Amino acid sequence: MLDLGLSKMALIGAVALIVIGPEKLPRVARTVGTLLGKAQRYVADVKAEVNRAMDLDELKKMKETVEDAGREVERSIHDTKTSFEKDMHAVSAELQGAATPSADLAPAWEPPPPEYKRPDKNWRLKRGATPQWYKARNGVRRQVQSGAARVARFRPKK
Repeated sequence: MLDLGLSKMALIGAVALIVIGPEKLPRVARTVGTLLGKAQRYVADVKAEVNRAMDLDELKKMKETVEDAGREVERSIHDTKTSFEKDMHAVSAELQGAATPSADLAPAWEPPPPEYKRPDKNWRLKRGATPQWYKARNGVRRQVQSGAARVARFRPKK
């Protein structure tokens, strides 16, 4: 690395002042500063890209290990399933040999499908928990009234 101390920086500044001149030195210093900033950003971007690539490789390796574990589990389940099916066929063959022929011909009992139940006629009306007898005794409205019926009900009598 460059070992730039305070004395070396002062020497470089003095040489730049003599070579470039006092009127152009601020503009050159600004240009050098912007170029150094761009270089630092470029180096930071390259570092970030390298880190992303390393993380991506690690994720790919992790994905492969998880997929391999999944395949292994699937394979073991398939092996267990085939051995279970073989055992089931062997037991069913033994049972069929011992069973009577008439029992094999009888169909398995299936429950009948549920009957269709038509919804109530006034399914749009809200049903409350208050019993109907209580509403009738206390004069609570049980049915929806139109606006005209409500006006007629509460119109003063002559």
